[in-house]
Amino acid sequence: MPTSDRLTPGPDRRRRADDVLVGALVAGATYADAGRVAHCSERTVRRRLADPEFAAMVAEERAALRRETADRLAEAATAAVTTLVALLDAETPPAVRLGAARSILEFALRHQAIDLEDRLTDLENRLSDQGKAA
Repeated sequence: MPTSDRLTPGPDRRRRADDVLVGALVAGATYADAGRVAHCSERTVRRRLADPEFAAMVAEERAALRRETADRLAEAATAAVTTLVALLDAETPPAVRLGAARSILEFALRHQAIDLEDRLTDLENRLSDQGKAA
């Protein structure tokens, strides 16, 4: 007779519960909702998150999700830029061309601002590291 997962003792049950809990937390569930999904209390969720190894698992999964999302957005952005550039064609109505041109310029300026922010952060980190080494 098969036994219930709740009755299965040992680390396998906990690993499965942790996997479910990590998935729920990464998906944005509240502690209470994540606990319900993983069949544990909100207090257990908080206790598990206090464990550095478990918290690292959640952080790694969230980072993986962010990378996947960023990759998909980058692909979509490439297609969007191609579409906007195609709308600059002389045969496109002037109002549409103007909108496409504005969008392209806005994106380009935002990209430059992000690049400058990244470079500034890098310089600040280098100066901070030099100050610590001195």
